[in-house]
Amino acid sequence: MFAPLTWFLVALALLAMVYAVVLAARDKRIDWPVLGAVGVVEVALLAQLVVGIVQLSGTERDVSGPFFVGYLVGSLIILPIGAFWALAESSRWGAGALAVACLVIPILELRLHDLWAV
Repeated sequence: MFAPLTWFLVALALLAMVYAVVLAARDKRIDWPVLGAVGVVEVALLAQLVVGIVQLSGTERDVSGPFFVGYLVGSLIILPIGAFWALAESSRWGAGALAVACLVIPILELRLHDLWAV
């Protein structure tokens, strides 16, 4: 895997999570800056999906392909679900739902890193 992209994703997702938690603590709905950060993370996740599949197809490592691709695709669909949920929820819990979705991304990224390192 391309490690700088992984760590960029972890850092940006955690920053978006902190911002969403601040919005939830202040009893505010999500706003355009947090949605913009989530959009940047989503584009980077799409790039990681392409890079990951290309690297998986050309590697001799003992990596479980279905698990690896499953984590790549799973990480790609988490943020849109969280964003739609946050937009639909008019209370502070919308920002909380987005914060949880943003927290899932670093967890999946670290698991992908572990799968690739084996």
